[in-house]
Amino acid sequence: MKYLAYVSLAIALANASPTKRADPQGIDVSDYQTDIDWTTVVDNGVTFVYIKATEGTSYVSSQFDTQYTGATDAGLIRGAYHFAHPDESSGATQASYFLANGGGWSADGITLPGALDIEYNPDGDECYGLSATDMVSWVSDFSSTYESSTGRYPVIYTTTDWWTTCTGNSASFADNNPLWIADYASSIGTLPAGWEYTTFWQYADSGSNPGDQDVFNGDAAGLSRHHGAWLR
Repeated sequence: MKYLAYVSLAIALANASPTKRADPQGIDVSDYQTDIDWTTVVDNGVTFVYIKATEGTSYVSSQFDTQYTGATDAGLIRGAYHFAHPDESSGATQASYFLANGGGWSADGITLPGALDIEYNPDGDECYGLSATDMVSWVSDFSSTYESSTGRYPVIYTTTDWWTTCTGNSASFADNNPLWIADYASSIGTLPAGWEYTTFWQYADSGSNPGDQDVFNGDAAGLSRHHGAWLR
């Protein structure tokens, strides 16, 4: 990324310490990472990966197919993410583009629900020129479109700073959408409104494995079950 719930697990996830390195480790990668040695990644203890599939409605990662196949063959739990451009088209349009280009979900036991990467605009106004009300509507449009197609709400990747600034710190998504927070610190600070815990934590933008470094807020058994029941 450029910048930066299975009901039976809800209590455990809420009480889990996100700083525990014993929690399942993961990475997220994009076209910036090429020729990934997935066997080494697995040997290093990584158990899951999110892979960039699309951006806006005109970009599909040239590395997506290779990375997704490599991760699958290596036995990783994997999923795709979409980098949002709310200034270019509607949330529904971008969700459909994502779904058509690798962002789908299936109950196959190894696929994570798609993730919406909604964060700082790399090319202009921080909030893409949208008001907080319009941004909430855009995210809702994306989320509902994705859920209608897959039966699973997308994970939302963001930072507390961006979410507070650009959605007015909306609490509208905490009941349905798992949170993936980016916070490059030794511990997680304040989360966006409504979420009592984060499901994933991106804690560094580099490390011993390719791409950004992530951790799942739970145990290995929880991660393997979580792929198919993202309910809060």
